[in-house]
Amino acid sequence: MAVKTHSWISIWFAVTLPIIFMDAAYCLLRPRSMRGGDLHWLFKPYGYYQDVDYVYGVRAYENGDGFPNAQCEFFFPSLWQPSSTHLVEPTTLAAALNVVENLMNIAYLYLAHVSGSPLAPLVGFASAMATLWKTALYWLQEYYCGFCAVGHNDLKTLFFSYVCSGGPWIVLPILIIRRLGQDIAAVLRASHEAAQKDASGKQQ
Repeated sequence: MAVKTHSWISIWFAVTLPIIFMDAAYCLLRPRSMRGGDLHWLFKPYGYYQDVDYVYGVRAYENGDGFPNAQCEFFFPSLWQPSSTHLVEPTTLAAALNVVENLMNIAYLYLAHVSGSPLAPLVGFASAMATLWKTALYWLQEYYCGFCAVGHNDLKTLFFSYVCSGGPWIVLPILIIRRLGQDIAAVLRASHEAAQKDASGKQQ
């Protein structure tokens, strides 16, 4: 049985791959990747965003806290000097999901379009779930700290530069989870019905 694929899902996974790699590269190359650094020309959008979300800005870098620092320290501890006030538990989890998410994106594309493995829907489902909860964790962290990193923005900037840029990472994964969940459920139902039919045939 051929693996059922959906073009829009494959496009999402393919498009998000370089975005996630870019984000990781920005973190790893700070402060050279930040505004004023010699590599900033590769990361120009972050020059604006580091003023929108302080987690990506100078303050987080100097304090050794925030999502980017946790991401880099968790996977590349030799590159960072920990701060005495560095609380990384929730953000380290988000960072771990970030890396796992990208690996699963690659795995889905390979399984769905190269090897034609029936595991593709399950891997895609898991990847979308990781993306959803990673983003939810990031936003919840911001909420519970009293909007400490984005509360300085006016409503227009907050909506277009923060909510709209992060929103697709909530909405699209939900739609992918629903679609692939339906595909997986359909296969399980068909398998169950075939097993029941086979069992009834043997009893006769």
